[in-house]
Amino acid sequence: MSVKDYLAAFHRRRKLILLTGLGLLTVALTLAFLWPPTYKSTATILIEEQEIPSDLVRSTITSYADQRIETIKQQVMSRTTLWKVVDQFNLYEDLRKNSPAEEIVKRFIKDIEVEVISADVVDKRTQHATKATIAFTVAYQNRSPELAQKVANELTSLFLGENLKSRERQAQEATSFLQQEAENLARHIGEIDEKIASFKHRAGGALPELMPLNQQMMNQAERELTDIDQQIRGHEERKSYLEGELATIKPNTPILSVTGDRILDSFERLRALRAEFAGAAANLSPDHPDIMRMKQEIDALEKESGQAPDAEEVSKRLIDARTALAADMERLGSEHPDILQARRKIAALEQETGRLRTVPLKPLTQRPENPAYINLQAQLNSSTSSLEALRKTRVDVKRRLQGYATRLERAPEIEPEYLVLTRDRDTSGQKYQEIRSRLLEAKVSEGLEVQRKGERFSLIDPPSLPEKPFKPNRLAIVLLGVMLAVGSSVGSAALVESLDRSIRTPEQLVSLTQQFPLAVVPFMPNEEDFSRTRMRRRIIKTAGISAFAVMLAIVHVFFIPLDVLWFAALRRFGAG
Repeated sequence: MSVKDYLAAFHRRRKLILLTGLGLLTVALTLAFLWPPTYKSTATILIEEQEIPSDLVRSTITSYADQRIETIKQQVMSRTTLWKVVDQFNLYEDLRKNSPAEEIVKRFIKDIEVEVISADVVDKRTQHATKATIAFTVAYQNRSPELAQKVANELTSLFLGENLKSRERQAQEATSFLQQEAENLARHIGEIDEKIASFKHRAGGALPELMPLNQQMMNQAERELTDIDQQIRGHEERKSYLEGELATIKPNTPILSVTGDRILDSFERLRALRAEFAGAAANLSPDHPDIMRMKQEIDALEKESGQAPDAEEVSKRLIDARTALAADMERLGSEHPDILQARRKIAALEQETGRLRTVPLKPLTQRPENPAYINLQAQLNSSTSSLEALRKTRVDVKRRLQGYATRLERAPEIEPEYLVLTRDRDTSGQKYQEIRSRLLEAKVSEGLEVQRKGERFSLIDPPSLPEKPFKPNRLAIVLLGVMLAVGSSVGSAALVESLDRSIRTPEQLVSLTQQFPLAVVPFMPNEEDFSRTRMRRRIIKTAGISAFAVMLAIVHVFFIPLDVLWFAALRRFGAG
């Protein structure tokens, strides 16, 4: 087909092309100018790293930022939370009259947009380039710009608050878990300590760890036993020697002074002083100084020797005095001074006898007087005492030696059970120290989160009041409508032309009949054809003027008033 043929086809299908193009263009223009505007308010939240270096304080929150954002998103966009926001701002009032709550929440979720912002950073641990989430946006779209801003602000507050609560909750849960584990381990260690203490008490020193000490103590006891046996033999030989020497010496050999006089001991001096006191008491009164002096000496000697006066001796002297008095009475008479003195002596002896009968008597033992005997006796007593002490010590050392041997024999039997207890104690102790260390770190990390020093969300761009609608894009709709109108009109004309089998040119007749026509008679319009053409032109003019008027009205209502547009055009061309 030539250009003339295309022009002829366009002329034939001009009605279809115009109707299709104008129809689609009208729909596009209507959609572009009558679609109500939708406004979107957006907030940008920055993810800031913790202020204190992680090398000093390590946080217990180990998840990545995008994971936490997704988790918080699911928490914030739960049905309960969103429905509170819907009730608070009275959203979707028309939709709530006829739709269930689930459909309204779905519509609300559809109008919310959460997008993460990533950047190319260098990983501090691996020193490799990677993608990291540094911020995210929270947006909400609504037909009212004020309502879009308020809801976006509320959603931003929910995200920020939920992040703080989530981090604090995770830090507290980590601290609580570690605290519980530490308490359980401490309780377990206490139980093991009690078992070990009870086991040690039952073992009686036969622990495997004490085997070297028990062996050392056993060797020391053996050496002590050998030394004691040698000492016992030495003391037994010395005792036998001293007993033999003591048998050859008399214990009561008198002790003489330099002048040859016998030196009396305390017993003999007490006996002589008592006899002198009995004779002096017959001649002197009880208050006489000599009598009082002798009484004091007698008391001192009695305390020194520990021997009370002998009642039998005093009774014997009393009998002798009475016999002598009876003999002198026959010879001298009752008034003779000797007779009076004898009577006073008898009275003193009777008084002494009466006193001594009330005092319990101690047996009188004769003490040895020979210094050599006394020395040997002392050495013998010392040797005997040492020998008895050594024998008692030997029994004690023998008992200790037997105890150490028993411990060494029992050690291999109780070693497996003891190793199980100590291994459990050591393992639990190491785990407890590790848990305590982590617990301290978790408490520091909890303080980090409570004081807002850890990683946090910072609002760097709060939701603003949108001035321009987010959608629809009216220019794009118009351009798309124009393109669609042109394409549809041309396509429909081409489709109709291809389906039309009419013969309109001589060339088509030649190709069909293989014969060239003799003449071509052109179309000759009549008066009726002219009137239809004039009517069609008037309709087209009227439709064009109406469409232009509609466009002016749309511009005046939705874009800019015509008077403002007129004065703006005048200023632009310098005529204002």
